[in-house]
Amino acid sequence: MFTSRMLIALTAVAAPALAATYSQADSFSGHGFLSGFTHEANPDPTHGRVNYVDQTTSMAKNLTFATGDTFVLRADDTTVLSASGPGRDSVRLQSKKQYTTHVSVWNIRHMPQGCATWPAVWEVGAHWPNKGEIDILEGVNDAGANRVTLHTNAGCTMPDDRSQTGNSVGNNCDVAATGNSGCGVQATSPNSYGPGFNSAGGGFYAMERTNSFIKVWFWSRNAGNIPSDVLHGAASVNTDNWGTPLAFFPSTSCDIDSHFGPHNIIINLTLCGDWAGAAFGADGCPGDCISYVNQNPSAFSDAYFNIAWLKVYQ
Repeated sequence: MFTSRMLIALTAVAAPALAATYSQADSFSGHGFLSGFTHEANPDPTHGRVNYVDQTTSMAKNLTFATGDTFVLRADDTTVLSASGPGRDSVRLQSKKQYTTHVSVWNIRHMPQGCATWPAVWEVGAHWPNKGEIDILEGVNDAGANRVTLHTNAGCTMPDDRSQTGNSVGNNCDVAATGNSGCGVQATSPNSYGPGFNSAGGGFYAMERTNSFIKVWFWSRNAGNIPSDVLHGAASVNTDNWGTPLAFFPSTSCDIDSHFGPHNIIINLTLCGDWAGAAFGADGCPGDCISYVNQNPSAFSDAYFNIAWLKVYQ
């Protein structure tokens, strides 16, 4: 006889497999980024030498460009700036929708590179840092590989021993205790960021957020192990088949549900600022960051994102 106790047992066995399967909820490509995201023409919270512009200005100056399966976001690369005037025109996009438990998969062909650049693909909640921040793709001045980072309020730390391919850079995610650095994981592959990423034709980034963990994966464009559902932007994905992630943030000593709220997705390019400006000289860049940005517009000819698509699964 098939009893209720047997049904409960079968459900418990099936649940872990089902939990890793997600269905596509949103797809952004080309003009979809213009309709699904808002241009945030606000002062840069990281104090960069940029002037974030609205959508009308951005499109008129070709700082955002959309067609077919191509979306480009760039900084101005033609204007010499006055030292007393606003920063270099650039773009910060924020998704109109918010997400909690979800998977995002990014197909990126090119990312901004060059001294002074600080590009990022990330997610953040309201009342920072109380609803958390997840940095999926981020770095500065072409220095090193990608860094995946969580930023939270107090009470969120990560264990030393966890299953990931990247190297931990601090295990306390509390911004107040770490000078805003949070808890990061550094990729080991040079093709995960900047010139190395671009030389390989870009690649795929994926992030899975649940109440039990946050994971981020990276596959270079020509890698032989790109999961089929990632490669083709399938209607559903199964993260159990994606192997060991680049970064793994378990809830062992961090209640993810209470530290991370509804998140907007953000794509932005700032210049100098709290990180890129502070590390400018140490990263081998010439002179001072602000003067470099003001006087060298042609240095930013490669400071652009070219994104094929973003898929969000729930």
